[in-house]
Amino acid sequence: MEALRQDDPRRFGRFTALARFDEGASAVRYVARDIASGETALITAARPELATVPVFSRRFQAEARTAERLAGGWVTPPLDTGDPAETPAGEAEPLWTAAGYVPALPLAEAIGIAGPLPERALRILGAGIAEILSRVHAAGSVLQGLAPGTVLLAADGPRLTAFGPLGAAASAEARPGGQLSVRLGYLTPEQIEGKEVSAASDLFVLGLLLAYAATGTTPFTDGPAEEATRRIAEDEPELDAVPEELRELIANCLAKDPDQRPTAGTVAAELALEGAAGLARGGWLPEPLAAAVADQEARVLALEVPEEGDAEADQADAPAAPEDARPEDPRTLREPEGAGTAPEPEDARPMDAPPVDAPALQKPADAPAPSGNADTGNGDIGEDRGTTRFLNTGPRPPQNDRPTTQLALPGELTAPRAPDALPAPHPAQPAAPLALPAAAPVTPQPHSHTHGGPAPYPAAALPAGPAGPGGPGQGPMVSLPLPPAPAPAPDPAASRRTLLTIAAAAVGGLIVGGGSVAALGSGDTARATDDKPAPKPRRTLPGQAPEPRWIYAHPASESSPLTTALWQDKLLVVTSESQASAVDLRTGKRLWQRADGAKGQVALAAGADLVFVASPTEFLWLSPKDGKVVHRVRYTEAFDDLPGLTVGRLAGSSGPVIWFTGSHTVTVKAPKPKKGKKKGKDKEVVEAYFFAYDIVQRKELWRTPVPAGRAPGTPAYRVVAERSADILVRQDAVSLTAAEVKKAKGKGSVRSFDQKTGKLLWTRQYGAASLEAATSGDEDGTLYAAVGQDLQAFEADTAKPLWRVEGSDGSWFGTPLIAGPLIHTTERSRLVGAVERESGRLVWRRSTEVPGTGPAPSLTLSGSEKTLIAADAIQVTAFSAADGERLWKFQDIGSADPKGETVSASYRALAFGETVVVQRDRSFYAFPVA
Repeated sequence: MEALRQDDPRRFGRFTALARFDEGASAVRYVARDIASGETALITAARPELATVPVFSRRFQAEARTAERLAGGWVTPPLDTGDPAETPAGEAEPLWTAAGYVPALPLAEAIGIAGPLPERALRILGAGIAEILSRVHAAGSVLQGLAPGTVLLAADGPRLTAFGPLGAAASAEARPGGQLSVRLGYLTPEQIEGKEVSAASDLFVLGLLLAYAATGTTPFTDGPAEEATRRIAEDEPELDAVPEELRELIANCLAKDPDQRPTAGTVAAELALEGAAGLARGGWLPEPLAAAVADQEARVLALEVPEEGDAEADQADAPAAPEDARPEDPRTLREPEGAGTAPEPEDARPMDAPPVDAPALQKPADAPAPSGNADTGNGDIGEDRGTTRFLNTGPRPPQNDRPTTQLALPGELTAPRAPDALPAPHPAQPAAPLALPAAAPVTPQPHSHTHGGPAPYPAAALPAGPAGPGGPGQGPMVSLPLPPAPAPAPDPAASRRTLLTIAAAAVGGLIVGGGSVAALGSGDTARATDDKPAPKPRRTLPGQAPEPRWIYAHPASESSPLTTALWQDKLLVVTSESQASAVDLRTGKRLWQRADGAKGQVALAAGADLVFVASPTEFLWLSPKDGKVVHRVRYTEAFDDLPGLTVGRLAGSSGPVIWFTGSHTVTVKAPKPKKGKKKGKDKEVVEAYFFAYDIVQRKELWRTPVPAGRAPGTPAYRVVAERSADILVRQDAVSLTAAEVKKAKGKGSVRSFDQKTGKLLWTRQYGAASLEAATSGDEDGTLYAAVGQDLQAFEADTAKPLWRVEGSDGSWFGTPLIAGPLIHTTERSRLVGAVERESGRLVWRRSTEVPGTGPAPSLTLSGSEKTLIAADAIQVTAFSAADGERLWKFQDIGSADPKGETVSASYRALAFGETVVVQRDRSFYAFPVA
């Protein structure tokens, strides 16, 4: 962290910049604060010279959208973004994002402070990152955002801060003609061979990351630097210094064949079966790192917002600081005593491009050799500077090395550019001393960043073009997924297709420009314009969701789904504001849509050959083959004695019988006035009823008057148990009138209605169960209700308590799911479990390991009742219903289109046979289950 420089922006929307956090090739990060609210944020601002390149802008926004869709868990939710509407005319569109500030250290800095991480910390680090990767890969996408500088270590676990190639770039440069040169900071065997990246590529880089965190260096270090690419492609990794318990897993991640690498879900499960959050409880960082994180937090909290005009005046008056200037204020972050600044090697300066057929360049003799005697007392872990390593991972200030080898490439890709065609490099701005408030003394290893700085491997691993490192791209090209963008006007003179490409193995750079031809899909594999065949499905491994049988995307041109239901294990029936539609459960193909079913409620089976849908004005019976209306019963006709009847939400169903509430308004005439008195006004009164209706015979079975609910008057009922003689019903608290809420005194109640006549039999309260308490019951007469943070069982007829299951502190139970001798439980703290119905004995309890926000996960059992599915707003988790073994997780990060809508809907799960259909808003996935 350092003081703001003279040309740094001071404002980002509602945030005021306080200090520089760090910088990368494509962006600078600032610590900033909202003066009004006091909220502290970490701003990621694109470099101005790159922000003007359209393809960079699109990619930056796409990666910001990916971060938004991944928010939660180990990804800090975004707070704000630059608003183009607020940009003055003639100025570039602001490219920045703000996320909540979390005190944390970049992994590279942490290794410099405390050396390699211990095994437990490695497990938490790897499991947390793997959990993020599994969410990305579940949507058929590739992250390409891992590097020691993009992974932060916070007090409660790791954080990922880059969500694509731009965030993890080792260098980025705008080129003439709207092109962008980007060089990634890592290598994989498939990239060296010129093949496309895949989810397995992320796993290789994760293996490199874990090996680095475990040893302080990367595993392909033995041998000449110019042979680094060959070693990565051919040699076995050097993992002797990796903890023995993790060695095999990391070796599997580093397998040369992508098909032999484990999936992200497998890695997460093997590193921390209880999840990274569970393993990290009680702290996970070594003491020096925990102290450094706490120190950073204290310093940031004490930073003061500069007054208007002060910062500019100070910067204008201050003399330019020399390159090697060090802050003298004792409160600033200092370089450890005795640790001098390493001199810049001669070959770090720009040089003329060698001819294409030039032999391998040799390191000049006068370049300073690294000292073999590391001072272990200053945070230096004694890394061999000649070894392969990640970007900015060394404990000393990073320095550029001249490339020592080149790949043989076509001449048209390596032809030297005219000197005047190359833009000026980004000038390094001197940093003014940052006076930070005093805090607990720590001695973090000083580090610096350079725009387009050193590569994670020695330069031999990143052969450069004629412009040196970061020059024009050379090497086999593979497609880089980019967000959809308007295609440029066709150029009649251009005979080749415009491709967005990335140099294989990041050798030299990535040249991108023109229109986008590939896109990250929302649940589909990335598609390109060359119509290449889709990759073969990867084999299923523990921890990752199995390959879906099919994926269905509800058309974006139609309104979002309102309800979904399965019909006879043959159709998925979806209703929306505009229509009802049906999807074939065997193929995932839409069969029909019918406008008559618009705003319909959950579809039900009316016998073996009709689909029943209740719309706002009528009951409909549709043909399952083509959706045509076979029968239609309008409420005005079926209930002609109740004019203007409004039918509420279905309360429940059993076989052919449905239960629902309805209400209508009647006029009550004012009584005849006494002699000499004025006549009073007539009153409008809402009358409400509870109905039973047979959807096969298409007739009303009974109705019974019930108290009207909160305006507009229809109470919302839910059947919580069906018994042979009666049904037990709860009323949703939101539909209670103010008088009913006051009378209830905070306690919820259950009503019993006779099955045959609808007569109200009794109304009871159960212990201290609140108005909003989740409640369910069984056919044996037992009611299960959330009471405080516990789950309690009662005799339904007497309200006698039977047993109690304790919940977690600060949480509460959601609606339990009854299955044979067990009750499956769910808590807001994301604990899912099973207890015995008879005794309440806990059988198992496991966590979904996602942030405990929002309501408790909803539960669904597979057709065989062997698999329990827990779905919430963050993910879907599958457990073995018998013993709680966590089988897999699934998250859909949504579309990568920068202008695509943000999906915040919770997941839903519907089960039939050996399939569970997972829905999130418009996306549906059919997964095989036991």
